[in-house]
Amino acid sequence: MQRLAPLLVGVMMTWLTAAQAQAPDYIIQLNAAPLNSAAGAAVRAQTAPASAPAMAPQAKPLPAPGKMASRVKIGLLLPTESRLLGEAAAVVRSGVEAAHDVDPQAEVVVIDADEHNAAQRYREAVAGGVNVVIGPLSRSGIAAVAPYVSVPTLALNAVGRDVPTNPKLFTLALNVEVEARQIARLMREDGRANPLIITDGEVLSSRLKQAFADEWRSQAGKDAQQMEDNGHNLSELATAAAGADAVFLAVEPAEAARLKPALLPELAVYATSQISTRTPDRQLAGIRFIDMPWFLMPQHPAVKRYARPASALTLQTERLYALGIDAYRLALQLANSRNPASIKLDGVTGDLKLGRDRVFDRQLPVSLIGEGE
Repeated sequence: MQRLAPLLVGVMMTWLTAAQAQAPDYIIQLNAAPLNSAAGAAVRAQTAPASAPAMAPQAKPLPAPGKMASRVKIGLLLPTESRLLGEAAAVVRSGVEAAHDVDPQAEVVVIDADEHNAAQRYREAVAGGVNVVIGPLSRSGIAAVAPYVSVPTLALNAVGRDVPTNPKLFTLALNVEVEARQIARLMREDGRANPLIITDGEVLSSRLKQAFADEWRSQAGKDAQQMEDNGHNLSELATAAAGADAVFLAVEPAEAARLKPALLPELAVYATSQISTRTPDRQLAGIRFIDMPWFLMPQHPAVKRYARPASALTLQTERLYALGIDAYRLALQLANSRNPASIKLDGVTGDLKLGRDRVFDRQLPVSLIGEGE
């Protein structure tokens, strides 16, 4: 469960920005596949009880060692009781707890809040002594809280363009656009000049295509070729790829496995973490792709110090667990830093540093899918 191998070889360190998140939120709709029943029961058992007082922060404190408790008090503002987002919130919380177990220098107070009461719960938490906040998880929750942000607050999704700016509101998100932009830059670094983008017309694929195309135009000063796969005629693909020196496969793993054999073996093929599976299809051999260190580098010292999920999670849901780990680590830095712009983190979700609009950019490691054993 802890490896994307045996087909992965040659991991190299090389990671992106949040924008244009669709509704409902990408990290929930596409990065959080449903938990299986056993995992769901285990995760739900960790959430705060529904019988907590309606107007008070619903909290299970994760206490810090005595003298440290007064220094950092983190409010974890998540929709733990939401029927739609509750399981995703529970997985994020589990990741935060895993990071706290390794570095328990803060007290963490878990606060149940959805878009309807997030603003009130936020104000109550700050009044109760919280000096840094992780969350909200949804864009609507972020919009509700934004006008009241008074302590460093790390939102876990893209901040809408209509949300007023606030110097204490930061973002750490798993938006797909950042990965597509990194692939465009990676191709440029590899000396590629004429890429072909292959999409399948689905929403996620279209978002990847647009982000890649915009970044390529910015980097290269010209447009990339594009082709929408119709699911049938592979000869059209071979014709479209004839003038390309690289291909960006913005499609699901199964479709990528169907398309890859139709491409010339010497043609460089790239993909985002969308291509990732725990057992890659052999037809995908040779594809360069990017993904979290959490999956590609499980034995790296900065990764292996954190416990893996106690229950089996889907690959996509586990990304939220990793997000929780890095959110806690960044929250500690935000609580103690006088210059947030200087914050950098060797994170399990990527190399993190603060970029434009107080968004934490993620640089992802690159790997190659091998021939297998």
